[in-house]
Order: sequence, then C-alpha cells, then structure tokens
Amino acid sequence: MLTLISFVVTLGILIAVHEYGHYRVAVACGIKVLKFSIGFGKPIYTWRLKNKSTEFSIGMLPLGGYVKMLDEREAPVDPAERHLAFNTQPLKARAAVVAAGPAANLLLAVLLYAIVNWSGLQEPKAVLASPVVGSLAEKAGLRGHETVEQAAFEGDEPQAVRSFEDLRWRLTQGALDGRDLTLVLGGDTAGAGKTVQLALSTLGAAEADAQLFRKIGILGPWTRPEIGDVMAGGAAEKSGLRAGDVVVRIGNTAIVDGPHLREVIRASAQASNAGAATVVPQSWHVIRAGQPLALQVTPELKTANGTMVPRIDAYVGAPAELVTVRYGFVDGLWQGAVRTWQVSVLTLRMMGKMVIGEASLKNLSGPLTIADYAGKSASMGWSSYLVFLALISVSLGVLNLLPLPVLDGGHLMYYLWEGITGRGVSDAWMDRLQRGGVAILLGMMCVALFNDVTRLLG
Repeated sequence: MLTLISFVVTLGILIAVHEYGHYRVAVACGIKVLKFSIGFGKPIYTWRLKNKSTEFSIGMLPLGGYVKMLDEREAPVDPAERHLAFNTQPLKARAAVVAAGPAANLLLAVLLYAIVNWSGLQEPKAVLASPVVGSLAEKAGLRGHETVEQAAFEGDEPQAVRSFEDLRWRLTQGALDGRDLTLVLGGDTAGAGKTVQLALSTLGAAEADAQLFRKIGILGPWTRPEIGDVMAGGAAEKSGLRAGDVVVRIGNTAIVDGPHLREVIRASAQASNAGAATVVPQSWHVIRAGQPLALQVTPELKTANGTMVPRIDAYVGAPAELVTVRYGFVDGLWQGAVRTWQVSVLTLRMMGKMVIGEASLKNLSGPLTIADYAGKSASMGWSSYLVFLALISVSLGVLNLLPLPVLDGGHLMYYLWEGITGRGVSDAWMDRLQRGGVAILLGMMCVALFNDVTRLLG
C-alpha cells in the first residue's frame, strides 16, 4: 500500500508542477487557458477558481497531464479573443510557455535538494571499507578504515567530503568524465594527512553500475564485521550464528570489516567436477559477548540475478557510522542548484551514450521501477523520499527537453527552425515528425517496461 500511495503522490506532484509551469507562464503571457488537467481520461473531480475561465480537473489515469489553451489550430476562435490564442503569440512567448514545464521540474528539484540540505540528512561517514582485490583503490595503497576528508579532481582545489554518499557521487562523476580523483585522508588513522590518487581516467567507464565500483574498489563505508538479524531456518541459524556475533576470522583469512566479510562469503562457492557450484563448511571464529567461539558455517546457494550466490540468510555488517550533513540557507540553496545541474548533465550523458551504443538500454527505467523506489524511499523517511522525488523531477525535466517532436523539446526545435527561417514547420512535415516521435517514445516505453519486469522478476 505504501508503494502505491508513494507512486501516486510522486506522479501527482511531478505532473502538477510540470503543467503548472506551462499554465503560469501562459497566463503571464496573456494566453487564455481553457483547461488544466492532472491525469488523463474521465475526470473524477473538476473545479473553477472564482473569476477564472480555466477548468481544473483530475483524471482517472495519473500518468500525465495537459494544459489546453485557446488555439486556432484546434478549434474556431472568436475574433474578439484571437489575441488570447496561443498560436497568435510572438515566437518568444510560445517558446517560453513550452519551456516552462521542464523548467518547473528542474526548479522543483533545486527546492527539494535545498530543503534536504537545510534540514539535514543522515548519511554514512566517509570511512572506507577494505578495497576489492586488484582494484584501483588497492593499487593506490588503500587498505580500509581510512577516513576521506577532502577530494579534488585534477586541476581543482580540494573540497570537503561530507559523507560517503558525497564521495560516491564524486567517484561516479570522475569515472564517467575520465578525470582522476585525489583523496586527502584524515581521521585518527596512521594515514592521516596522506593523499591518494585514483586513476579513474584509465577505466573508460560508459555507465555507473556495480561493476564500475568493483573496478574502483570502493563498494561501501567501513562497518564492523558483525552479524545482524538472523533469518529463521537459514544457514546462519543452522550453523549457530547469532545476532551480535563479531566475525574475526574465516579459515585462515582475517576479516577486516563488514564488506570484506560479505566478499569472503560470496567467494565460498567452489566448482564441482560436474561444473556446478557447491559450498563447503567453513571454520568461523567469532566473538560473542566478549568470548571467542569457533563454529562450522555452511553458506547456502541462492539465486540472484540469474546466478547462484552463497548466502547465510543473515544481515552481514553492523550499521555504518552516520553523520548529519546540513547546510545554511544560501549554501543549501546553492548546493541544491549544483546537484540539480550535475544530475541533469549526468542524465544527458547517459542518454547520449545509450543512443550511440556505449551504454546499455537496461539503464532505462519505467513506472514499475519508479513505483518500487518510491515505496522504498518513503519507508526510509521523508528526507530520502525528497531526494528520490528530486531525482525523478530532474529526469522528467531533462526527458521533456529532448528534441523529440511529441515532447516539449520537440516543440522548441520547431520554434528554433521558425526563428532561423522565419516560417513555421509545414503541416505535412509536422505530421511526419509527430508520427516518428510517437514511434520513438513508444519504443522507449516498451524497453523501459521490459527492464522493469526483468528487474522485478530477477
């Protein structure tokens, strides 16, 4: 139920803000707006504001919305109201009305990010877990438990790293931009004051996926190698593990932290003579209530994303140390604008790479994935939900600015042509372009829905 409610609220807010952008600028330009609708299909509720000619409505299908303006191309217009019609307005006014929808979504994202920045967000501290073997982080000399205080791209001044999520965002940017990142270590570790350079430019990254971060070697923040909640009837319970057990060694391997423990469990599968994966009992040495204890633990193979992976059916790793990331009014607003810009650029870059085949179309997400993440973020608290809402608002704004004929960006493309040539696009070409745009958009929607179903079933 939470997922459904969160999804409907998300769509309602994003659609209302987008359409209100069109509506507000249309009214400011002196255009008569006939109808403002959130959702399609049969209206379930309609109303009019006092002394206003616009009819407001909420439709049955909350998958979009529209603003219907007086327009000679759609219906006859009274000569006395011709100056109020959309099609009779100057080019810059028409372009402003069309651009206002995506702009409203981007401004909403700035505001949402700013609200989170002002109120503060609990995020994991930027303390590094043990790096993946053979990764950039390991080759750079990182061993785990280092605190990252500052980071800088080549040629830039070092900036404070406020949390692990902040660091992860910089790693993503650097990998996709092909820019090396220098980390300044701090805290009370032996490496305090040391600088480490991650050669992200050598990765040739096309998309930010799990494999990219395995190559970088920084998968998550440092956590104590502690067993959390144990599932009834699972491998952990059968082996005698209990919540609160701290794992210090498995076989001859000393366990450094929670991520390292997960890696060792994942690597416990062995290929049998028949080629199938099997797991063998492992000798675990744990600390329970201050006392050492030895246990024989046998992970069980579980299906994950189409492959068999060893699991112990218990939460692995204690919660990470958290810090509150909070900004003042001006800094919070500025950081909201910066993050909106960064996410917009990253979204455009990923779309461009998908078009030229450098990134997989699996990155496209549809309504099922959005609904899933809406519910998950809402269950984590209002701050997480606002961050999710801001991300989707940016995506909607950027998507609508793409030069596809059926989108706002397509109409802006028409107006650019009109501004250059002095004449509008002919009806014949308009019809062809609209048909092509619909075909492309339907194709994107089909791919996104296929990805949604694949993710949910996988």
